[in-house]
Amino acid sequence: MKTIKNILILTVMLMSFSSSIGQIKNEKTVSEKISGNCGMCKKTIEKAGSVKDIASVNWDKETKTASISYDEVKTNKDEILKRIALAGYDSESFLAPDETYNNLPGCCQYNRENKTATIEKSEMKMKMKSSESSKPLELVYNAYFELKDALVASDSKVVSEKANELLASIDKVDMKSLKMDVHMVWMNVLKPLKEDAKVIASSKDIEEQRKQFISLSYNMYKIIKIEKAETTVYYQHCPMANKGKGANWLSKENEVKNPYYGSKMLKCGKTVETIK
Repeated sequence: MKTIKNILILTVMLMSFSSSIGQIKNEKTVSEKISGNCGMCKKTIEKAGSVKDIASVNWDKETKTASISYDEVKTNKDEILKRIALAGYDSESFLAPDETYNNLPGCCQYNRENKTATIEKSEMKMKMKSSESSKPLELVYNAYFELKDALVASDSKVVSEKANELLASIDKVDMKSLKMDVHMVWMNVLKPLKEDAKVIASSKDIEEQRKQFISLSYNMYKIIKIEKAETTVYYQHCPMANKGKGANWLSKENEVKNPYYGSKMLKCGKTVETIK
């Protein structure tokens, strides 16, 4: 009986061990200096940076160094460090917002005197860059609006061309130039945006293109909501689209021109939100 019991215990231990390793695929591990003071800092830093099966952070309060393991297909070091910065902790790559740092418990407010100068220098460099880089996603927005107009015109060939142009504009985005909050959203919508654009580009069926435009518009709304375009954008809704479930889209004009029906029901819909 003891032998059987020992075998069962060993089996359970092996199963537990095998399930606890190799959960992060395409794993890459790096070290990064992250400011902090205490055990509470450790808990916050590791929680902010870690994502199940995608990223794991282990911070040492003595050395102020974090061991960061992540799936390099699904994320990257910068994305992890930005989350940690948004939680209030500076690294050599990203600085926490002043308000977030100031709201940390007293025991967690590490010395960051040298960081202030770094922020000022970074801001000066950003001001010296061209106006184009101040809105790095503007080309993406413009490509989306042209795609929307092609759907309004019900021209599937042009829709396909504009979807390819949208893909090209997405690939040109320099993610390092995005502000921290914008970068976080962009990383979440990047993959679905590209997938939807590819489907639209490869299709010759206007109805299939319109169907895919629903999710494309939803993810475009997420990013344009937080970064905002150079001009006012109108978030519009058609109650008849998507088999009566309703669907939204973005427009540079307050006047409704429905991309889901074109000339059949051009004016069907209304503006539900104005993004300035």
